[in-house]
Amino acid sequence: MERQHSLFGLTLFLLYLCLYGGFVLINTFRPDWMQTRPVAGVNLAILYGFCLIMVAFFLALIYGIFARDEQQGNSGD
Repeated sequence: MERQHSLFGLTLFLLYLCLYGGFVLINTFRPDWMQTRPVAGVNLAILYGFCLIMVAFFLALIYGIFARDEQQGNSGD
């Protein structure tokens, strides 16, 4: 069971790492892209950063729900 939790947590971490890596790569190689204003006058840097925070929050919720459901399922054994 712990192995499943670790593997799932690592998978979620790698997903977030890819998203964050994209942010870093854009800032490194195409910083001019971060000045564009795709939505409501908010530049891409702010929008991407805010989305990273939201994604981290939702991934934590997903992991918490997954871990809780697994623990509840084992408590009846």
